[in-house]
Amino acid sequence: MALLDSLEWRYATKKMNGEVVPQDKLDYILEAARLAPSSSGLQPYKVFVISNKEILEQIRPVAWNQSVITECSHLLVFAAWDGYSLEKIETVFNEMMEVRGLPLNTMDAYKSTLWGMYEPLGQEWHATHAAKQAYIAFGLAIAAAAEVGVDATPIEGFTPPEVDKILGLAEQGLKSVVLLPLGYRDAANDWNVNLKKYRKAKEELVVEIK
Repeated sequence: MALLDSLEWRYATKKMNGEVVPQDKLDYILEAARLAPSSSGLQPYKVFVISNKEILEQIRPVAWNQSVITECSHLLVFAAWDGYSLEKIETVFNEMMEVRGLPLNTMDAYKSTLWGMYEPLGQEWHATHAAKQAYIAFGLAIAAAAEVGVDATPIEGFTPPEVDKILGLAEQGLKSVVLLPLGYRDAANDWNVNLKKYRKAKEELVVEIK
C-alpha cells in the first residue's frame, strides 16, 4: 500500500522552496519514466531535464508565469516525436533485436504491418499518438516522485511552440507535450498545501462490467 500512501501525500505543488533534489532521487524518477510501457515499445519521446536557471527563466513567461518553473530543482519536459516514419520504427526495432540477441529481420513483418497502419493516418494523428505515449511515462514519473518524497506539479498550461523554440525541439523532430517541475513544497506560502484532497468516489469513477 506504500504507493497509495504516496499518492495520497502528493498534490499539485504551487510554491517550491528551491531546495535541490538529490541525484539518486532524480535518477529514480527518470528510471521510472524510462521503464514505462509504450505502444509497440517504440518510446516515441524524450525527457529533457532542465536545471539551468537561465533557461528556466525563459520558459516561465510562456508557462503562464507559474512560479514553480523557476523555483523547482529540475524541470522535466516530456517531448514527443512530431511524427512516425518507417526509419524511426526500424531504428527502435533494430536496437530491440540487438538487446534480445535476435536477428535484425526477426520482426520485419510486424514493422511493415505497423507502418502500414500508421502511414495513412497522417502527421496530426502521429503526433497525438506519440504524445499519449509520453503521458504514460509522465504518469510513472510523477508517481515515482511521490514515492521518494519529491514534490511535483503537472503542467499543461504553457505554450508548446514557444518551449519548442527555446529548447530547439523542432530541429530534433520533437514537440513538447507536458512539463513536470520537481522540488520541495514551500508549505508556508503554498495555498494548496493544506486543502483536503479531492478525488471522485470509486463508485462514481469505476464501472464494473461482469
